[in-house]
Amino acid sequence: MATSRTEPPSARRRRAGLLAGQVALVVGVLVLCEALVRGGVVSALYLPAPSDVGDEVWLLLSGESDFYANLAVTLQEFLYGYLLAVAAGITFGLFLALVPLAEEFFRPFLAALMAVPKVTIIPLLTLWLGLGLGHKVVIVFLFCFFPIVYNTVAGVKQTAAEHLKVARSFRASRLQVIIKVILPSAVPTIFAALRVEAAHAIVGAIFGEMIASEAGLGNGLTEATSLYDTPKAFAFIILITLVSVVSVSFIDFLEKRVFLKWRPRQSRLK
Repeated sequence: MATSRTEPPSARRRRAGLLAGQVALVVGVLVLCEALVRGGVVSALYLPAPSDVGDEVWLLLSGESDFYANLAVTLQEFLYGYLLAVAAGITFGLFLALVPLAEEFFRPFLAALMAVPKVTIIPLLTLWLGLGLGHKVVIVFLFCFFPIVYNTVAGVKQTAAEHLKVARSFRASRLQVIIKVILPSAVPTIFAALRVEAAHAIVGAIFGEMIASEAGLGNGLTEATSLYDTPKAFAFIILITLVSVVSVSFIDFLEKRVFLKWRPRQSRLK
């Protein structure tokens, strides 16, 4: 007899109630802000009316400005820096986890470098690299690299000892053990870092653009605030947040695809 997988009515009602409450809260806050600004209680210089922000979002998305050119610049910085950090961080993390002596050797250096506030070295990066693409790519890389290394090491160390014993009992090679036992066990921890660092990568790119850049979403936000164009500044913040949410959602999707690919292999070795 097939088991029904549909949600019980009580659960559906609860979810619907939560969603209705969340929507009501957002609408209520927007209406309140609109009323405060239109009524002159709050200056539009400090808090723009939501309708004005919506108009600015529409203007940016409709292509009447250089928004898409700025978006392309930010995405390029994000992708280059993030992908470099992922590749280097996972590779170096695997090396440290699989070679205990290397981890012991590099641990104090990694701890010291991770403790350095990234903001403090941005002026030096500007001096060394100028205002071009490489400047922001390095900033994004530095924002993401160290957490990915640490999570990779932690994920590899979580591999169950009995799984390793079974693999060795089947005379699995070192490469087979890494690919079919260690990596699948480490995937959840690694992707936890990738998910968080995707958002941090966007933050790094925007931050670099706001400090020293001639293009990008961060530069657009800086220009809007320097001109006291508060609605446009809020519009940029909303769209930057949307880009960050989409990036994290993509990593979530990718994680599910990786799990679907590897899950059947976690219990067998060829």
